[in-house]
Amino acid sequence: MTTISAIKFLVKFIQGKLPLLPVKLKQAGMHDQTDDFIKKTLFGSLYMSIGVIFILFLLLDKMEKPTWILILFYPVLHFLIFSYMIKLPDVKTLKIDKGISREIVYAGRFLVIELESGVPLYDAFKNIKKNYPHAGAVFQEVVNKVDMGTPMEDAISEAIAHTPSAYIRKILWQISNALKTGSDSSKSLNAVMNQIVKEQIILVQAYGKKLNPLAMFYMMIAVIIPTLGTTMLVVLSSFISMELSLPILMMVVGALGFMQLMFLNIIRASRPPVEL
Repeated sequence: MTTISAIKFLVKFIQGKLPLLPVKLKQAGMHDQTDDFIKKTLFGSLYMSIGVIFILFLLLDKMEKPTWILILFYPVLHFLIFSYMIKLPDVKTLKIDKGISREIVYAGRFLVIELESGVPLYDAFKNIKKNYPHAGAVFQEVVNKVDMGTPMEDAISEAIAHTPSAYIRKILWQISNALKTGSDSSKSLNAVMNQIVKEQIILVQAYGKKLNPLAMFYMMIAVIIPTLGTTMLVVLSSFISMELSLPILMMVVGALGFMQLMFLNIIRASRPPVEL
């Protein structure tokens, strides 16, 4: 088996293990074909793992440590880097979804006002993009497809299939049903927007309940325990004649800083992407 055929076999194998990857690429706005994305990820992880192994080799050689262990470590490192890089569509999709969630209430109400004012659906979609860049990107995609000759209903159906936001899907479903039945979509959109607002209020309330124990753990682990522990360490060092050198103190400060950043990232990640 040649190298090219081996790569093709590996790409097909990975494609079989990741059946949702084509949908994730479209939701993330990545225009790569599935096999091309997998190939780029394979070679990118290969180059990164080789670079890391080379740096580790230099460090171990300078420390006069055995370097043969890197041969065993390389496959694990390559697999970990590849597993991380293959998640890039998920990361981009999550970022897009959060941006839409922050704007969806205002963008949805803007759309309702536009339709109630008699603005055509096509123009209303274009106006959303001008005022709300994240949520408007989905509606602008519909506009672009209509400009290329796709019927409005088909363009909306494609947007429903490709958008990562459940909120946008609810809005577009109502518009699609209204187009098929010929009914007024503004009333049904008002009901959908009220439901979305209620869901986001629930998310904010759940975040408030989660924030209280997080703040308590933060005070205990990142403030009280380190402060008392450092004080006890200084007192004990004077009794047992232990010298607290600058490197030890720097290590303590570094550990405290890492704990602070960890808790801040946990709190930031727990915050719902909501603006009411």
